Amino acid sequence: MNWYALYTKPRWERKVAKELEEQGIEAYCPQITEVRQWSDRKKKVTTPLFKSYVFVHLEDKDRAKVFETPGVVQYLFWLGKPAIVRDEEIKTIKAWLEDERVENVEVSHLSPGDRLIISNGSFKDKEAIVQEIGNKRLKLILQSLGLVVNVRGSDVLEK
Repeated sequence: MNWYALYTKPRWERKVAKELEEQGIEAYCPQITEVRQWSDRKKKVTTPLFKSYVFVHLEDKDRAKVFETPGVVQYLFWLGKPAIVRDEEIKTIKAWLEDERVENVEVSHLSPGDRLIISNGSFKDKEAIVQEIGNKRLKLILQSLGLVVNVRGSDVLEK
C-alpha cells in the first residue's frame, strides 16, 4: 500500500478526509491550530496544513474509489504518474505537528530565496529555501521532501 496526495476542491479537505474514512479508506489531513485576529476578537482556528490536499493510503488497484467522494478533484501527479508519498514523509509531518516545542517564530534577517539548514525538530538537517516571510510565519520549500512548509515555532534556523 502507498500514500498518495489527492487534490480537493478549495476548503473541502476535512470533509473529503472524513468521507474517505467513512468509506474505509485511510485518509490523513494534517491540520494546525492558529490564533486569528479580527478587529474585535481573537479566536483559535484549525486549518489544513496543505491547502486543497489530503493524503490517502491505499492499494494501487483501489485508486479509482476516491472519485466516488464529493470534493475530490484528482491525484497529484509526478512525472506522469500519481505521486507516491513515502511513509517516512507522512511520519515526519505527523511528528512535526505533534511536537509541542513548535510555537511562534519571528524572523527578520532572512530574505526570500535564502537557503538554510533547519537545526532542530522533525526536519532537522534538512535544507530549505525561504519562499515567503510573514510577521510570525516562514514559508519554506523542502526540495528533498517535495514540500512547501509554513513554519511557526521555536526551531532555530541556520543559514
